[in-house]
Amino acid sequence: MYPAPAFVRLSCALALGLAATTASADSPTLAKIKRTGSVTLGYRESSIPFSYLGTDQKPIGFSLDLCAQIVDKVKADLKLDKLTVKLQPVDSSNRIPLIQNGTIDMECGATSSSTARLKQVAFTVAIFVSSARWLTKVSSGIHDVKGLDGKTVVVTQGSNATNFAFGIKAKGGTFNIIQGKDHGESMLTLQTGRTAAFMEDDILLASLKARVPDPAAFTFLPETYALVPYGLMLPKDDTEFKALADNVLKGMMASGAFSKLYAKWFESPIPPHNENLNFPMSDALKERVDHPSDSVEF
Repeated sequence: MYPAPAFVRLSCALALGLAATTASADSPTLAKIKRTGSVTLGYRESSIPFSYLGTDQKPIGFSLDLCAQIVDKVKADLKLDKLTVKLQPVDSSNRIPLIQNGTIDMECGATSSSTARLKQVAFTVAIFVSSARWLTKVSSGIHDVKGLDGKTVVVTQGSNATNFAFGIKAKGGTFNIIQGKDHGESMLTLQTGRTAAFMEDDILLASLKARVPDPAAFTFLPETYALVPYGLMLPKDDTEFKALADNVLKGMMASGAFSKLYAKWFESPIPPHNENLNFPMSDALKERVDHPSDSVEF
């Protein structure tokens, strides 16, 4: 066989080089990560169990563990010997702007997706499904929302649950609504018997329930309201980066690794106080694990 002409050998080399860099060339986020040798993850400081500060004041949580798997895939696909992971604290007011201006490449928190937010950023397939629910005392004998009629319930001032509670009342509920100044005060009214039920985001209620001296004394009513998907937040219109992140999560869901990680953070004792949220997967989340989707519709 005759040796290939020089220009053919050069063309082949260029083609191989282009193939190796496709992952970064088509994605602004991946291109930046490859150029800088670093990826910046946004985290929350108190969003238990998704993203919060542990015993040593270092960020830990379910979402951060998921992000770590995505970072490993980024490193492998970009063929980087070393990839520095930078951690940036974010809050509800700056998390979207920091994604938009490129300060963080991915938010590993507890952010819900919505039609409005999808105009500003992107989200992975859902990693959690939240809904507003009622928490009550087991000893109350209340088994569903109808049992709240004629009683006093509590919501936290400024919470989205406030609208849900007043909406239920407007449709015929006869309960009286009071508002706590914060979640701690609202929970205290339920603990002391001043109210019969507390409406709030289900996972937040589970976290509050886990912290009381007698968690087993409290239970959820079966009704759920306004299912909302949580996802890892990504830059808008970076379809390749989103596809990479989605494929990692889909793979974990298919293999069972996602469910094991969920059990670690939602159904087992977690730092820093060894609390167990005792929060099994909802049917809505099981459906998203079986059929991964980033849709905000259910």
